[in-house]
Amino acid sequence: MWKLKIAEGGGPYLFSTNNYVGRQIWEFDPDAGTPEERQDVEKAREEYKSNFKKDRARALPCADLLMRMQLKKESNIDLSIPPVRLGEKEEVTCEAATTALRKAVRLNCAIQASDGHWAAENAGPMFFTPPLLIILHISGAINTILTPQHKKEMIRYIYLHQNDDGGWGFYIEGHSTMIGSALSYIALRLLGEGPDDGEDGAMTKARKWILDNGGATGIPSWGKTYLSVLGVYEWDGCNPLPPEFWLFPSFLPYHPAKMWCYCRTTYMPMSYLYGRKYNGPITDLVKSLRQEIHTKPYDEIDWNKARHDCCKEDLYYHHTFIQDLLWDSLHYLSEPIMKRWPFNKIRERALQKTIKYMRYGAESSRYITIGCVEKSLQMMCWWAEDPNGDEFKYHLARVPDYLWLAEDGMKMQSFGSQIWDTSLATQALLASNLVEEYGDSLKKAHFYIKESQIKENPAGDFESMYRHFTKGAWTFSDQDQGWVVSDCTAESLKCLLTLSQMPPEIAGEKADTERIYDAVNVLLYLQNPENGGFAIWEPPVPLPCLQVLNPSELFADIVVETDIHTIISWTPEKKIDISLAKAIGFLEGRQWPDGSWYGYWGICFIYGTFFVLGGLASAGKTYINSQAVRRGVQFLLSTQNEEGGWGESLESCPSLKYQPLEGNRTNLVQTSWAMLGLIYGGQAERDPTPLHRAAKLLINAQMDDGDFPQQEITGVYMKNCMLHYAQYRNIFPMWALGEYRKRVWPSCRV
Repeated sequence: MWKLKIAEGGGPYLFSTNNYVGRQIWEFDPDAGTPEERQDVEKAREEYKSNFKKDRARALPCADLLMRMQLKKESNIDLSIPPVRLGEKEEVTCEAATTALRKAVRLNCAIQASDGHWAAENAGPMFFTPPLLIILHISGAINTILTPQHKKEMIRYIYLHQNDDGGWGFYIEGHSTMIGSALSYIALRLLGEGPDDGEDGAMTKARKWILDNGGATGIPSWGKTYLSVLGVYEWDGCNPLPPEFWLFPSFLPYHPAKMWCYCRTTYMPMSYLYGRKYNGPITDLVKSLRQEIHTKPYDEIDWNKARHDCCKEDLYYHHTFIQDLLWDSLHYLSEPIMKRWPFNKIRERALQKTIKYMRYGAESSRYITIGCVEKSLQMMCWWAEDPNGDEFKYHLARVPDYLWLAEDGMKMQSFGSQIWDTSLATQALLASNLVEEYGDSLKKAHFYIKESQIKENPAGDFESMYRHFTKGAWTFSDQDQGWVVSDCTAESLKCLLTLSQMPPEIAGEKADTERIYDAVNVLLYLQNPENGGFAIWEPPVPLPCLQVLNPSELFADIVVETDIHTIISWTPEKKIDISLAKAIGFLEGRQWPDGSWYGYWGICFIYGTFFVLGGLASAGKTYINSQAVRRGVQFLLSTQNEEGGWGESLESCPSLKYQPLEGNRTNLVQTSWAMLGLIYGGQAERDPTPLHRAAKLLINAQMDDGDFPQQEITGVYMKNCMLHYAQYRNIFPMWALGEYRKRVWPSCRV
């Protein structure tokens, strides 16, 4: 039976800055669990599979049931309060809201990990896991790192998220794409599945989809790199990614150091692999795959033509004529030269410089790296550079940090959302005002948030490594990962400020004041002094023209860091007053004509509007004194559906246009966001009727143990790829009910 291990680590190739606080890994113990527990796990798996087969068009993310089963049992918290059920003619009462809220608080306390964080899946894209399997296969480590139980669960996951037409999407709820289909098919083959295996001919159907849609030569550029490393595609079929760009002086406007950090850390290892033209051993399996995924015999494929080939099902960002001209110039002019002496010496120097940067990035993140895409690519690079070197061993030791297990199987996740989920869950608990239910939950959360703040800057001359100061910030996951995220820093700072004003017997010892100032310094550093917006990871680069060089067909706006949001949460002082004034102006300028704000990390306009209205409220903006608030409130009211809820389609994200869910159905997380936005906009004081209707939906949807049902995916990044935040369905309904109860019945003491 699988067990989730919290804050554990050790061995010669693992090291930590805070004793592994926040680390979450799954291990298989054949002797663990009672027969009843094992039966419950199998039941959860079968129910997911059964529900999936009933309606694949609405294939929902996992409900993270295996983690919840384990933590609920370990907590010994009583979850048996009977649920409230309100009839069609019944109104919500203070008592009903309090009971539902109490159940939600208990459930959230029960699923908190022992070190204080809330563990959860953060996954969904179907291109995360296959590259990891490719490098494990090439290196021969696949049977060392992955047990038969790992492989079984990975196979389960990939098959379960196969579409009816035989293909796989870019993400789990998406239409079939070449990158999802080719990589998933290859992953299954690397895991030991045969070309005709799977229920109802699943592999045969998958291969048919790939071939019917032009074959794997139409995979987008990222996929071309992965397949080239495996040896089932040729580097001549890839547009050039010359590592020599890293030799250019950094003051040049097009130096890669000016790239957005995720773009930089993706294309740096890709440029190394391209420069080396590395591929793994051509085994019998690789030779077989060459025949299975291409429409022509492998030696007859026109690789030069394939460079610009991209399946229409994958294409989101269309390359311009100028981009294609640039790739062609590099391909025909510079690449032939770089292969010859003495220019090949320049290439070798460039490759060693990328190795230098990658080593620094890996060490400063304790070999977690910035995320799963870079993780697999770095592993490919280190194996190509030195198969016997320690770097690859350090990377292998951190692979378990990326593997997440749920009732739908095992997958590679982004890298974890521990800090983000914990800071939001903490605020949701605080909003409940049910102090008698907190137990030690706030103390544990406070401990985790304090322990996870980055205490030092990256080692050495970090600016020469194209990094920025990090002291005082929080990451998305844990302290060891080391990459600043302004959202997580702001939300964690809000928690520390609130918890510092509470009795230590409830919230624990408050953080040092110096830590508060360090966090504020990080946020001020990330604010654009010109327009008031805040960057996410690094200061914004005022070179939007570089976006035209975007080499990806899958994502938009990935080349440089931009200002896409702002956070308002600080105590007014002169410098901060100026910051707030600029931030407010930025937000007001980014409001859409319909009164909404576009959400970059959640779906989508409801998400963005909820967060902005909360920020404006904290800065003193109200329905009375702010037209932006009034327009935001009107947007939310205008999109409430007939039953009183809200539901927004993931198609809003790539289309940049609000689209309700099919059938105008309700999503409970998005309903909670809308409720919170309206509450921040003063709706409870003006007319609570829309809030009553929404609250009734949440109360009636609550499950027996205080949980809420898992519905559609609600996270997104870079406009075109959806991401599953499994804790959202607990955090936001609890938060919405807490604020609703507090604002609508301020004197409620039930």
